Amino acid sequence: MRLLPCCALAALALTSAAQPLINGPMPGHSDHLEATIWLQCRQACRAQLAYWPIDRPDSVLLTRELVSDPDRAHALEFRMDRVTPGTTYGYRVVVDGRVVDEGTDLRFRTQPLWKWRTDPPPFTLAVGSCAYLNEPAYDRPGKPYGDGYPVFDAIAARRPDLMLWLGDNVYLREPDWGTWTGFLHRYTHSRSEPALQRLLRSTHHYATWDDHDFGPNDADGSFVNAGMARSAFDLFWPNPGSGVPGAPDGITTAFSHADADFFLMDDRTYRVPPDLRTDSATLLGRGQLNWLVRALKYSDATFKFVAVGGQVLSTAADFENYATFPRERRELLDRIDREGITGVVFLTGDRHFTELSRMDLPDGRWILDLTASPLTSGTYGPKSSNALHVEGTLLQERGFCTLNVSGPKGQRVLSIRAFDAQGAEKWSRSIPQPPVRK
Repeated sequence: MRLLPCCALAALALTSAAQPLINGPMPGHSDHLEATIWLQCRQACRAQLAYWPIDRPDSVLLTRELVSDPDRAHALEFRMDRVTPGTTYGYRVVVDGRVVDEGTDLRFRTQPLWKWRTDPPPFTLAVGSCAYLNEPAYDRPGKPYGDGYPVFDAIAARRPDLMLWLGDNVYLREPDWGTWTGFLHRYTHSRSEPALQRLLRSTHHYATWDDHDFGPNDADGSFVNAGMARSAFDLFWPNPGSGVPGAPDGITTAFSHADADFFLMDDRTYRVPPDLRTDSATLLGRGQLNWLVRALKYSDATFKFVAVGGQVLSTAADFENYATFPRERRELLDRIDREGITGVVFLTGDRHFTELSRMDLPDGRWILDLTASPLTSGTYGPKSSNALHVEGTLLQERGFCTLNVSGPKGQRVLSIRAFDAQGAEKWSRSIPQPPVRK
């Protein structure tokens, strides 16, 4: 990596004709001293990124040049490791010596160093799940299942600081989940969708998965190609890690943003289905559940966001809700209560409708569950009632949600808003931060 004068980038730009096509670029995890950006070439390529602080366009840095690999679908992950905290950077993609002109300013931002210095910064998170992108050659016959693609531009128009994909981010079909070629085909098809490109480029992205990113419908830990599923997921989602102590084989990870901690859980790798007569049903598994409780207890974050592919709080024991795993669900919620953990917000998908659930604990604390679904897949209504449903928050159409955290330290407010696929607001709720326990 080296520093270039601004004229060097300009010279590269002059040779930008006949660029090869790319998918993305997509900023991923960004911390104080490092940021990650993913992109995919549509053919063999050599690529690197040129980047610079937006207030210093004369100070251009180049990442190491990467060579694409067809066995990795020509997907590349770049690491910017000469950055400073709280800085916005412009960047350009250089492929085979030519700048790829995306027709827009590309930017990423490192996290500010605020702790012990200032109030925590405000931020906005976008969430959604169930993104089915049609491919007639491999879809079921009949009416297309996917629709409402303008939702992606509607999310980008809200200008969130980060987006968290809550599972079923791709929909593996029968030709896909049996081979590595199939996994790469499905992910590449999704990332090639023109309607998705603006959103990919506009913010930092994180993801967890559910059954359709993992394998067949309702797949569990017995799925023979779970290893390939994880490798494909890691290849296309530049999360900060994959696997945690006690649960090393899944996609579980965690990161911090401002005064919030995020825990991205794996609801597939360790799943034992409840209809199995000779084994104990589990959704997270002992190791992952223990890690989560310990990590939540250790966290001093104002809000602790826990992303899970399916609903956690809902009392409706339908389909794959956590309520169909009553023993493990009861243990998790009981341990959160007994440990005195505050500010827990589950972020969930899967159900093809949106709703907010709330559990009030005896000492004034609460646990929330925001279900945001679907983005482009078909919509359904609840099958049975949810005793913890927050009145007025059921949305039975395609859309997404945002969560904004703002206010001075000790008086932070979580504002949740639900939108339809065109970006029209359908409902909102504001929740003050929980009292600090002495």
